[in-house]
Amino acid sequence: MAPRTTLPQSSAWGDPHLAPLAVTRPVGTVTRGTTNPNRLRRMDRWTAAVHGPALRRSVAPPVAVDLGYGAAPWTAVELLERLRTADPRTLVVGVEIEPARVAAAQPYEREGLTFRHGGFEVPVPGEVSLIRAANVLRQYDEEQVAAVWQRLCARLTPEGLLVEGTCDEIGRRHVWVALDRSGPRTVTFATRLGSLDRPSDLAERLPKALIHRNVPGEPVHAFLRDFDRAWAAAAPFASLGARQRWIRAVRDLAVDWPLTDGPRRWRQGEVTVRWEALAPRG
Repeated sequence: MAPRTTLPQSSAWGDPHLAPLAVTRPVGTVTRGTTNPNRLRRMDRWTAAVHGPALRRSVAPPVAVDLGYGAAPWTAVELLERLRTADPRTLVVGVEIEPARVAAAQPYEREGLTFRHGGFEVPVPGEVSLIRAANVLRQYDEEQVAAVWQRLCARLTPEGLLVEGTCDEIGRRHVWVALDRSGPRTVTFATRLGSLDRPSDLAERLPKALIHRNVPGEPVHAFLRDFDRAWAAAAPFASLGARQRWIRAVRDLAVDWPLTDGPRRWRQGEVTVRWEALAPRG
């Protein structure tokens, strides 16, 4: 467990929504900290588009938390920029359990962006509009996920969103779960289409709640199997480009699976399905 530390205050904490709390022992364990610029661009793009209306409905400036941003602050900086395209009032707090990473991020603070030492307790006053936890739970046991989800969702506003998932090192492939205060709602698969051989390539990026369930008899395995079949059947559309092949495959997939999005998101190399259709059995 990381030791306690006291970090210098920043002008970014002039906003009452970002006021520092008393230092307590963070909840969680230190991650590897691997990060890269633009690694989370697909997740950010989806979040700004889908959650943007809720951010704009917030009476107070919406607060977003980049939980476990890693050894460098790129993802928090980028999250502020991308969410402000949806609502210019958005404030972002980067939270890291490793004190040295928080200290290293201090020079990147700016209006609306600050960094804080903490973990799953989310050391931000009040409720928050968004928590993003990318590549954080991979090191935890599957049995621990539900408790972490519950703890984080309890910190959300009534319209708040928790986005928790995994991506590869350069952001080509993502899978994430979106949750609100009532629990998991959807699962989104997103990819750079030019790098995709078949949809089941995304299986290696399933979030912790699903990655060990990609076996026969589990819904997520059946979903990826059907997606591969639809992709194969859409092969004639490959001459029109990978995007057209993806759209056709997703249209076929929608016959049997409860998708929540449409062609506007599919064109981005995304597809979102209801959580209950993929939820683990037992």
